[in-house]
Amino acid sequence: MPTKMDRRCFLGATCSTALGAGAPWVLPSTVFGQSSPSNRINIGVIGLGTRGIPDMKVFMQNEDVQIRAICDVNKASGGYRDESTVMGLEPALRIANQYYAEKQKSGTYNGVFTTSDFRDILERDDIDAVALVVPDHWHATMTRMAAEAGKDVFCQKPLTLTLGEGQEMIKTVRKHGRVLQTASQYRSNCRARHACELVLNGRIGKLKSMRVRIGYNNKIGPGPGWEPMPVPNDFDYDMWLGPAPRAAYHEKRCLYKFRFNLDYSGGQITNLGAHAIDIAQWGNGSSLTGPVEVEGIGAKWLPDGSLFNTALESTFRARYANGVELICESSGEAMGVRFEGTEGWIEFVLVGGKFRASSKSLENEIIGLDEIHLPVSNLERTFDNPGNFYADHVRNFLDCVITREDPLEPVEVGHRTASVCHLWNIAIKNIGKKLNWDPDKEKFTNDDSANSMCTRPTHDWS
Repeated sequence: MPTKMDRRCFLGATCSTALGAGAPWVLPSTVFGQSSPSNRINIGVIGLGTRGIPDMKVFMQNEDVQIRAICDVNKASGGYRDESTVMGLEPALRIANQYYAEKQKSGTYNGVFTTSDFRDILERDDIDAVALVVPDHWHATMTRMAAEAGKDVFCQKPLTLTLGEGQEMIKTVRKHGRVLQTASQYRSNCRARHACELVLNGRIGKLKSMRVRIGYNNKIGPGPGWEPMPVPNDFDYDMWLGPAPRAAYHEKRCLYKFRFNLDYSGGQITNLGAHAIDIAQWGNGSSLTGPVEVEGIGAKWLPDGSLFNTALESTFRARYANGVELICESSGEAMGVRFEGTEGWIEFVLVGGKFRASSKSLENEIIGLDEIHLPVSNLERTFDNPGNFYADHVRNFLDCVITREDPLEPVEVGHRTASVCHLWNIAIKNIGKKLNWDPDKEKFTNDDSANSMCTRPTHDWS
């Protein structure tokens, strides 16, 4: 139970928030080194698609941030989550230039560096931190390279593609003294925090089980016998693949649809599970560990040979050392987490941020000063007004870039949340087996074939 960690992070987050979260900062250049060209936090955004352009907008709305560089292997196209919306390097550049031109009232602005090779950004001395908004198979490599280059990292969830990547990320981030925030933004939602604090402080009695719901796949891919397509002009497909296995191009392999192919992601289990399981881990006090037993209950798949090969739907069970059971399933209901105890239950519905409980009085419960408090990104948020918690999550990262405190979801926590998602994917490939997991050694103790699924060979992309 990481109570001491939570209290330390709470104090650090409270301190940084009290210093003025969201307020303009005037900082000496020595905060970021003499090479910094301004007194602002200079950001490079890598990946400018479905989540990347919105992330760039959130970052640049902070007065102490300057977007100095952006990167994408796609010049411009549709084909993202919203098929008709054109995203990529050129649309992002127009948005950034227009924003800074209007802010400076100059009419024009051309100060954002662009590239299709992320290494160009990491080599720049005027970049303090990077936002990695790229497919999952790039997260570990880019994070390690960014840390080695002296950059702090805001990395989209899930933090890893495989179980084996996490420890190397942790070692590199800590060795180089970098700040890493995992973009699991619901930790910055005050209703989610309140639900977890109530559970941790025994308001529903002894926690017995946690039930997680995630959604079904929201895209359709080609079935067996699909034909390769020509690589579009202005799309660097080889760089997009990077460390992943070489594969024939198809438009539904890339951009938003990458998450439904196991070479690049883990389906909705890692996409949505990284949010819902993150809150379950928080409320269980297991943010720095994991379950000890996992089991796949059932799963449905597309036919062999389909381009999409992640589970269409599945059910997964896990048990923690404290006896708490975690049941995860695909569902048509809104994504959520339900904590069930001996004296009641609490549910946080992530879509819409709804809080539900077995008794109305639980909503108004106050957590005492001598009880467990979880870290806070914005002290001004209230249960009735949770505000823009994604912007708060970004702000928490920026505050920690300044103070050098750990953010709400540092690399160790992001790794552990992603690990449970990966255990889910491994378990549904081994239905009929109860797999014993050692969360300290991070290996299965009763199945070597399951251990072989914890890592994957990578392609030498450089």
